[in-house]
Amino acid sequence: MTRDLLLEIGLEEVPARFVRGAMNQLKDKMVKWLSDSRIEHGDVQVYATPRRIAVLIHEMAEKQSDMNEEAKGPSRKIAQDAEGNWSKAALGFARSQGVEPEQLYFQELAGVEYVYANKSSIGAETASILPDGLLSLITSMSFPKNMRWGSYDLRFVRPIRWLIALFGQDIIPFEITGVKTGNVSRGHRFLGADATVLEPAQYVERLREQHVIVDVKEREELIISQIKGLAEEKSWEIAIKEDLLEEVLFLVEYPNVLFGGFDPAFLNIPQEVLITSMREHQRYFPVFNSEGELQPFFVTVRNGDTKSIELVAKGNEKVLRARLSDAKFFYEEDHKLTIEHALSKLENIVYHEELGSVGDKVRRIRATADLLSKHLNLDEQAAQDISRASDICKFDLVSQMVYEFPELQGIMGEDYANKAGERKSVAKAINEHYQPRFSGDLAPSEITGAIVSLADKIDTIVGCFSIGIIPTGSQDPYALRRQAAGIVQIILAHGLKLSLNDLYDASLSVHESRGLKRNAADIRKDLADFFALRVKNVLSEQGVRYDVVDAVMASGFADLSSTIERASVIQTFAAGEERAEFKLTVEQFNRVSNLGSKASSTSVDPALFTEQVETELYEQWLQQRPAFNAEIESRDVTKAVLTLSALKPFIQNYFEKVMVMAPDEAVRANRLATLAGIAEDLAVIADFSKLVW
Repeated sequence: MTRDLLLEIGLEEVPARFVRGAMNQLKDKMVKWLSDSRIEHGDVQVYATPRRIAVLIHEMAEKQSDMNEEAKGPSRKIAQDAEGNWSKAALGFARSQGVEPEQLYFQELAGVEYVYANKSSIGAETASILPDGLLSLITSMSFPKNMRWGSYDLRFVRPIRWLIALFGQDIIPFEITGVKTGNVSRGHRFLGADATVLEPAQYVERLREQHVIVDVKEREELIISQIKGLAEEKSWEIAIKEDLLEEVLFLVEYPNVLFGGFDPAFLNIPQEVLITSMREHQRYFPVFNSEGELQPFFVTVRNGDTKSIELVAKGNEKVLRARLSDAKFFYEEDHKLTIEHALSKLENIVYHEELGSVGDKVRRIRATADLLSKHLNLDEQAAQDISRASDICKFDLVSQMVYEFPELQGIMGEDYANKAGERKSVAKAINEHYQPRFSGDLAPSEITGAIVSLADKIDTIVGCFSIGIIPTGSQDPYALRRQAAGIVQIILAHGLKLSLNDLYDASLSVHESRGLKRNAADIRKDLADFFALRVKNVLSEQGVRYDVVDAVMASGFADLSSTIERASVIQTFAAGEERAEFKLTVEQFNRVSNLGSKASSTSVDPALFTEQVETELYEQWLQQRPAFNAEIESRDVTKAVLTLSALKPFIQNYFEKVMVMAPDEAVRANRLATLAGIAEDLAVIADFSKLVW
């Protein structure tokens, strides 16, 4: 026999950004509790609005499954003393399993006797365990921010105002913060009334009758279809940004889309400002024409029906007019601020108490960027642009517009720099040096922004590492992992001949000139470990096998382009049509590397060769080396691997006819030196011993 179960937690309005997480958490906790409680069930559905989270379990068993399982304890020699009495270990095992000592028994496993306990129990009626189970489930929930209310000790995302707990048609009785369970939910705050739910299957429709769409997917599809319908009707392009849609989705219970307009004169302000003001302050969707130009209209979602919707639109227009007027005022005021005056204000903004002001950071960025420009041998104009962009890359932080909308940093800097007469590449770099801002974002499109971005990001990482701020576990308050991932992305996107070691050197030299609180060698080691994980992530995202990742990175990963190329080539050889042949080649490579590791020198004396095959291998290797080195220099890894692979028959013949560990010490050392030299070339590509076949 089965029944459906409905649990609804009614709340005061929950912040939109918390609702989906709470909904998913409720489902996960419910599924785990059902599993732990040995209660069989069917589908689990979850629902959520700003004022409720609910879960509906279909076909839930009316009785727990019976339990009959065998638990293994310590071995006989630990479980009993010489007289056959139970030891403390055995008695503790019995207690942990809820059985009496006399119920323990021995059973042989792999030739050893162990003590066992048989745990069995008859399943209880589901209804009898639901009150305590659901109460515990709800009170164990956690949220990014909690609150208390009244004199209650419970911390929850928002005060609980009603509870539904139905098992079939029966109310499961329990109470939380003075709120008793029942079968009555609450409809839309203004359009609906209380809704009595007689059984779980009625839940969605009973709430719909009271103007509440509890199904999140249905509500989302309703919003999107209405927006698309409006766009088609008006011949508009309405930008549906995912994070804004997600927020709106959990701000409304009964969505209806409407539109309004604003004075076209506001379009003289950069459209990023208008879009940000609409999205961040008002939760409006901006409207564009087919050419991608912002139009003087907006789209929003009402939490209600279509009654008097024209008045609602006018009210929204009035509020937006005030917001845009503020933005226009800030924008015009910012134009009175010169770049030089703005830069002087950066001296009064603390970047970090141990790393100085934002002005100090800007000077470090400039010094680091100049070193990178020199290393890359950039032309004079590019170097000058990079220096200037580095000097002014943060000036817009003191503008009123960025103070009001921090997400516009860089965007406003580019606009103001253009209007101040800066070179286009310099102005663009002020914006682009923040890129990539997030996972999936683009790298800077031009070299000026790329170098300034690298200098800024590595300065942040080295600065934090120099004062002991190193991400651990999930803790990364300064987003250093994102900064490091951005560095890797930029170097690869622009194909820069710049190794991570070059980057460390540049930033450490700048920080050393101002004094380091930690040893530079220790910082460098921490940086290498930190970036290794970022590079591994990049390789994994590209579908490179874990063993290939390990093999390639064991040969070094500071040269990112080479690392990516080596991984791609090795994966192709290891998984392609020539896999079997490559495996045999790798086996020979590994023999060379294993014996070569025993050498104390790579200095070879051909006069000590006693076998013809020694000469053949040595001469073949010397003959191949110029081509191999040239291929490595040009990053043609495929040819480099094939060049080394040509040594395979010579290596095989060598091992068949030569005893490397010869009795004569000089001959033995010379043979090991030969192998060690070849092994050094192999190690440039990968540590082939890490490949798994």
